[in-house]
Amino acid sequence: MITRKMGPALAAGCTVVIKPSEETPLSALAICAIAHEAGIPPGVVNCLTVGRNETVDVGRALCHSKLIRKLSFTGSTNVGKWLMAESATNVKRLSLELGGNAPFIVFDDADLDVALAALINSKFRNAGQTCIASNRILVQEKVYDKFSKMVVDKVKSMKYGNGFDKDTIIGPLINKAGLNKVTEQINDCKKKGASILIGGSPDKNLNDNGGFFYQPTVITGVTKDMLPYKEETFGPLVPMIMFKTENEVIEIANDSDLGLAGYACTKDLGRAWRISEALEYGLIGINEGGISTTYAPFGGMKESGIGREGSNIGLDEYLEIKYVCMGGLN
Repeated sequence: MITRKMGPALAAGCTVVIKPSEETPLSALAICAIAHEAGIPPGVVNCLTVGRNETVDVGRALCHSKLIRKLSFTGSTNVGKWLMAESATNVKRLSLELGGNAPFIVFDDADLDVALAALINSKFRNAGQTCIASNRILVQEKVYDKFSKMVVDKVKSMKYGNGFDKDTIIGPLINKAGLNKVTEQINDCKKKGASILIGGSPDKNLNDNGGFFYQPTVITGVTKDMLPYKEETFGPLVPMIMFKTENEVIEIANDSDLGLAGYACTKDLGRAWRISEALEYGLIGINEGGISTTYAPFGGMKESGIGREGSNIGLDEYLEIKYVCMGGLN
């Protein structure tokens, strides 16, 4: 996240202040040490680490400071809205990469093996803790049962647990709050009639030693009144939702205030273009689950943020357009 922002900022001639998450400060400090070793002058790259109790005061100071002309943030939509409001005091320029609620659509004409590989890549990378992770799995009724079974069989073969084990595919959630959120969503689904095909509870053996592990879980029969339909999960949960028609799935997919990433699997090129244009998301993957690359602009629509990172467009976020009209010169 830091290099996505710091790289174009430095390329545009800006100095930077990094305020890393209190959960993950070490990579930020390492980047600053590397910048120093690389010969970047003192004061160009700065890092401000603070605890959770000081975060609001520090964030407000950065937003209100007239010395800081631009703020780039990756995180939750709620925090992004707060930063936007605080930055209004001096009309600060913002780039906000916020939450997602990504639909992953599987049509009945899709290559299901390709769809499965794309889903696993998108859903379980970093235990589902990415902003572009698939969140609502929408499967056409003709292949719903078959694809659900394929997902369950694949999950059974994926080892989860200690991240230092080279065979581990899925590691822990980042903290207790993350574990509680996944637990709340799955309990809500169970209470409202959904069926758990695999998983469905925290791992007591691993968590007794201080871990935050949740079993990779597949649920069928998820409906729009259940939490995973409405909220980003940020965990290893696959909620399966059945649909009948193309028009219906577009309506379901766009039924969200968020619009970061969306995915669709189909062999029909015409349908691929129709879906890509109809989905209200800034990033679209067709038969692909790993869509992020430095060469392409990264960002969302609606409450998933403003601005783009990556490509030349990401560099433009740190530049001002100036128009000069000259006359009367000899």
